[in-house]
Amino acid sequence: MNNSKRKAKILVVDDDPGLLRLLTIRLRAESYDVEAVEGGPQALAAATRFRPDLVITDLRMEPMDGISLLKELQMRWPGLKAIMLTAHGTIPDAVQATQMGAFGFLTKPVEKQELLDQVQKALRISGFGASDEDWRAEIITRSSVMEEKLAQAHMVAGTDARVLITGESGTGKELLARAIHRASSRRNREFVAVNCSAMAEDLLESELFGHEKGSFTGAVRQHQGLFRAADGGTLMLDELGDMPMRLQVKLLRVLQENIVRPVGGTTGISINVRVISATHRDLPALMQAGQFREDLYYRLNVVHIEMPPLNRRREDIPMLVAHFLAQMTQENGQRKIYAPEAVELLATADWPGNIRQLQNVVRQNVALSQTPIIPVELVQQSLGGGPAHLPSFDEARDEFTRSYLSQILQITGGNVSQAARLAKRNRTDFYKLLGRHQLTPEEFKQR
Repeated sequence: MNNSKRKAKILVVDDDPGLLRLLTIRLRAESYDVEAVEGGPQALAAATRFRPDLVITDLRMEPMDGISLLKELQMRWPGLKAIMLTAHGTIPDAVQATQMGAFGFLTKPVEKQELLDQVQKALRISGFGASDEDWRAEIITRSSVMEEKLAQAHMVAGTDARVLITGESGTGKELLARAIHRASSRRNREFVAVNCSAMAEDLLESELFGHEKGSFTGAVRQHQGLFRAADGGTLMLDELGDMPMRLQVKLLRVLQENIVRPVGGTTGISINVRVISATHRDLPALMQAGQFREDLYYRLNVVHIEMPPLNRRREDIPMLVAHFLAQMTQENGQRKIYAPEAVELLATADWPGNIRQLQNVVRQNVALSQTPIIPVELVQQSLGGGPAHLPSFDEARDEFTRSYLSQILQITGGNVSQAARLAKRNRTDFYKLLGRHQLTPEEFKQR
């Protein structure tokens, strides 16, 4: 689901109800989605639910002042921009707030145009409105779990903070990394991805850091490496957990110094690269086993986003299937759709390979189906027989009712009057229930 047309969300915090109303009216008049609260604790609760793109808060409040609120907001949602409201006597506090990460501050009484200018500038810098809001277009979802991850990604995109994306294989970690890049100020520079488990150690070192010497003739030749290729942009280190220990040491040095020294070279190259890492492995467990450096982990894990498995976002499966079918229609010109029973089977199946496995199954079904409508049998074949039947609501309710009636008749030895009293139903209704579920009281009478 693409939220390209959504309004920017602004959370306004002030213990003056009159000013709160005035700011809300002015911002809503400009078509912003506004939530207004009268204190810091209420603001934190609202931010969790409302997920604002910008916070406007007073500095002097009780029991939590604006600086304490800013500190908590930055800790929970790195990159969330905040504009501070100050009275004339609180300029030193405003300076402190700006140093702590506040976008800017406005002096009371707040002038309307200055307010709107600051809001527009803060939203623009935070990445809201970037690339016509198509930054997340590749991510197909209507899941609330995924929307939470995308909100987190959008907030961090407005900063240069390093991001660690974890999750099972096939959950879309690279797609999220690309989305963060497109929502950032680096969007017009390169996005470069390298898989740390897909090549030998020496080749990975050369690819990442470059080299200055040929391996056979000894002749000097230049290869800039991916850090240099991504200069000004974003470098994604995929499958980070598989990076050899020797290269972890070299990567840590680059992150500390912002200088890359090519393999075999002596001179360093200054770089400006935003690093996003991804892995399906348990990095804390690898650290305990001595296979991953703790200092590198904390360098890369400034903001952590965990991608949910497909089984936690089943509501997305029909949308994803439709998306993959449309893609394949464009590729081969043949339009195919699934039979309704086949879609139900896809939606209830187990997906250990997540979205990648679902895409592969759809591609296989499209290739093998001899009719425009893909039958459920073909899906069952692709899934190795398919999952156990998931009963409908009515089927599950009938099964429960029959089990309950059998149990109560066993307790009463087939005595209908006593069973009806226990079930709190009259005898006539109880007999109707027994008939509907094909139960005979005599079967339960004690012999």
